[in-house]
Amino acid sequence: MAQLWGGRFTKSTDQMVYDFNASISFDKKLFEQDVRGSRAHVKMLAAVGVITEGERDEILKGLDSIETDVNAGTLEITSEYEDIHSFVEANLIDRIGDAGKKLHTGRSRNDQVALDMKLYTREQVVATADALKHLLTTIVGIMEENTSTIMPGFTHLQKAQPITVAHHMGAYFEMFKRDIVRLSNIKASMWSCPLGSGALAGTTYPLDRYMTADLLDFAGPTANSMDGVSDRDYLIEFLSALSIIQMHLSRFSEEIIIWNSNEYRYVEIDDAYSTGSSIMPQKKNPDIAELVRGKTGRVYGSLMSLLTTMKGIPLAYNKDMQEDKELAFDAMKTVQDCIILFDGMLSTIKFNKENMAKSARNGFTNATDAADYLVNHGVPFRDAHGIIGQVVLYCIDKGIAIDDMSLSELKAISPVFEEDIYNAISMETCVNTRLTVGAPGRDAMLEEISACKEFLDSIPELFEN
Repeated sequence: MAQLWGGRFTKSTDQMVYDFNASISFDKKLFEQDVRGSRAHVKMLAAVGVITEGERDEILKGLDSIETDVNAGTLEITSEYEDIHSFVEANLIDRIGDAGKKLHTGRSRNDQVALDMKLYTREQVVATADALKHLLTTIVGIMEENTSTIMPGFTHLQKAQPITVAHHMGAYFEMFKRDIVRLSNIKASMWSCPLGSGALAGTTYPLDRYMTADLLDFAGPTANSMDGVSDRDYLIEFLSALSIIQMHLSRFSEEIIIWNSNEYRYVEIDDAYSTGSSIMPQKKNPDIAELVRGKTGRVYGSLMSLLTTMKGIPLAYNKDMQEDKELAFDAMKTVQDCIILFDGMLSTIKFNKENMAKSARNGFTNATDAADYLVNHGVPFRDAHGIIGQVVLYCIDKGIAIDDMSLSELKAISPVFEEDIYNAISMETCVNTRLTVGAPGRDAMLEEISACKEFLDSIPELFEN
């Protein structure tokens, strides 16, 4: 058992206790961040005269060799070490001797792990945003190709009014756009460096925490050392953002699943993103969409787990906080995998345009426009609403669409109808006369697509902080 704290104890830790306490099995993921933080710390120690420049160089060379060997696979991070900090320090001492024992001067595992987790989370925030940007690019491409692809819009899963595929996709663009902005705000909030907080009360060594923060690309040090080692707000915020992203993906997946059903047949999912049945040869299942939808609860669980862990912890660090990692790591990977796989599925989907247009036409989605037609011809809206209700009942009885009614049939219900009703309630007219900001009309959609592209171009600036 390689541990850094045995001096006060008179006998070895029980093996089961040691295994239960150890975190190396999952915090080895923080190896790069731990080495990076150690480099910054030792450079600062030399700059303030706590160690010599020669010792600094020796330690840096030792850290380089450890990193090289781990990356090459010649040095394995094993369970004989309690945590990643023990692994790095023990191997450093083995390689360079007494100079390696000075690496830990002026710091604690408490501020080390706080730093490592913050660095790792910051990187994962950016990686998640990159994946979302690629998905948004796919969505914009679909929008550009489908400004005239008419489909029914729904409320309560009932056909409501005609829209276009571009308009529908634009709604999801806005959701994921908010997600990226949310991620940029989270990254910006992670501006303070916890290293130098010590166990909880700082240190008597003359540390230059501003130098350390600068070396690690932070704006400055944490203002309170107790908060520095016990803050996990940024991680809770990130898990919350991941949960919202996953919720958006799940909603989108649900629609793909519905659209892919035999009853709708709006889309065809590429074979590469579908599976079959072991017993029913006709089946083509939307497994990726279903798994994305299913994994949403898993991500929610990570958020609730950390919230529950943190809610009863007094200041400062407590061992409970070790539980901030496993589920968080899982949520980060799960969401990024879901974004990438969903993106691949979406980019290869084929839209059955004829089925969509037919579904819109046969679902009375132009009923509101028929009522508007009457209003524009002097009929009070409430009366127009009632007249079109009668028209719909007539069509249901006859098994036809409003467009299929003859002018004489329409006039039998209201003499206000004239020949121009057919143009007024055509799907194209219903869509393209809706030109307010955010509406599905083609001109409005072209403006929206232009704005979407401008946002995509602005994403790098959002993450410069």
